[in-house]
Amino acid sequence: MATQPVGDRPRRVCTGCGFIHFTDPKVGVGVMVVLDGRILLVRRRMNPERGKWSIPAGFLDHGENPELTAVREVKEETNLDVVITGLVDLFYNPPAEGGATLFVLYRAELRGGEIRAGDDADDARFFVLDGLPELAFTSTREAITLLAAENG
Repeated sequence: MATQPVGDRPRRVCTGCGFIHFTDPKVGVGVMVVLDGRILLVRRRMNPERGKWSIPAGFLDHGENPELTAVREVKEETNLDVVITGLVDLFYNPPAEGGATLFVLYRAELRGGEIRAGDDADDARFFVLDGLPELAFTSTREAITLLAAENG
């Protein structure tokens, strides 16, 4: 492999067969669950952004259905059962944050379960929008801004 210009940037290229290695962005999926005007957040137990709060989320693996992955992540991180009700938006997180570059955010309704942190979260709670803890990731902050605009 050698680094060569391909299009507008340097890429790794096989000198024997010409195969070009494209670095794909990490894609994350998350769920915005709002109950009585409060948003569900989890406190991160791992880096990046350890100790800060974010929307329940995780990485999308090759071949996974994003909606099913989002529902699974909520269950793993909060023990809550949700059903997806729509797509909120697609967000960009700067690579320096260390998380997903592209973040797909769904809206969901709570269907059951008893809130309990799990997986890579060490706490899970609902917060009022004017009483939020320190937030992780650009996508979480932008999602909160959208939610606040919706609620006037």
